[in-house]
Amino acid sequence: MNTQVILEKYIDNIIQIMTPYGTGSGFIIGDLIVTNSHVASGLKEVVITAKKIKRSIARVVYDDPDYDLAFISFDVPKPKNPLKFSTKIVEDGDTTIAIGHPYGLNYTATEGIVSRATRLQGELEYIQIDAAINPGNSGGPLLNNEAELIGVNTFIIQNSNNLGFALPYYYVEESLENYKKLGRENIIKCPSCKNLINEEDIKNDYCLACGIKLEVAKLRRKGYNPTGATKLIEDILDSLDINVTLARRSQASWQIDYGTARIEINYYENGIIIGDTKLCGIPQNNIEKIYDYLLEENSKLSYLQFSINENSIYLSYLIVDSSLTKQEGRTAVQRLLEKSNKYDDILINTYGAIRQKRDED
Repeated sequence: MNTQVILEKYIDNIIQIMTPYGTGSGFIIGDLIVTNSHVASGLKEVVITAKKIKRSIARVVYDDPDYDLAFISFDVPKPKNPLKFSTKIVEDGDTTIAIGHPYGLNYTATEGIVSRATRLQGELEYIQIDAAINPGNSGGPLLNNEAELIGVNTFIIQNSNNLGFALPYYYVEESLENYKKLGRENIIKCPSCKNLINEEDIKNDYCLACGIKLEVAKLRRKGYNPTGATKLIEDILDSLDINVTLARRSQASWQIDYGTARIEINYYENGIIIGDTKLCGIPQNNIEKIYDYLLEENSKLSYLQFSINENSIYLSYLIVDSSLTKQEGRTAVQRLLEKSNKYDDILINTYGAIRQKRDED
């Protein structure tokens, strides 16, 4: 099968995974989602999306920093064409297809070959490939030309020309088998003694078997806790009954869909907080009427302001972090949500403005 056919046939298996620390990829095997441990970022919960899964919160039930594997539990719709483990030995020169979400570019497939079927890194074997993989590909599947799973795209060598490495499928198969034998969730694999530890039995973040400090246990216990202005922004969103975990795009970025409008809030290093909505595009006709309407509405608005940038109409709220209070921030964000949806409809339906196209999650 060629790459395009494989992507179209197996796309339902591909998952995008998001945390406050970044994005990565994953894939469905049976009733679990497989990804890298470093993609899960030591969290108990991550946000996932897929072709048949709306943006949702899912639980990380197995974390293995040794193999850099994590398993995520979610009620996943069964793909029409499920991925299966390879039935052949991987050999040098084999064709490979890496699928994932590099830099947030959803469902990207790149083709290459196996440069070296077995490359030892520490105590583990990896498949070295020349298929282009980038940040965001981590945790995604590496397939052969028969669409069988041969590995998990795991890391690249920085500043190199397509030097990528995938964890071979037999490590994944072994880990899934050992995890399922336990019949329990929230399992951490000790990177030192290799034992599988029940998280609830861990005391003071130390391995029960060998006594080593389990960094992933500490991270899972602490979770993600925003501070300062970031916490205040999330408190404001929470007060408006917005699910902050689902809205969060990074530690300083949030996105909320409200009606037909999409609101983005960004907190910049210089202390500026901007909440804005890219409403719609300026049409070829009725331009003067739209300008007159926007100027008239601007004179009525408080907290918010219309602007035009590169032929698109924006409704924005801007404030410096030192001036932000929960009450005023709540009022401003609530108005931004409600008026963005209202103005989007008016501009499109009354003035013929052009509805924005979106690359959906």
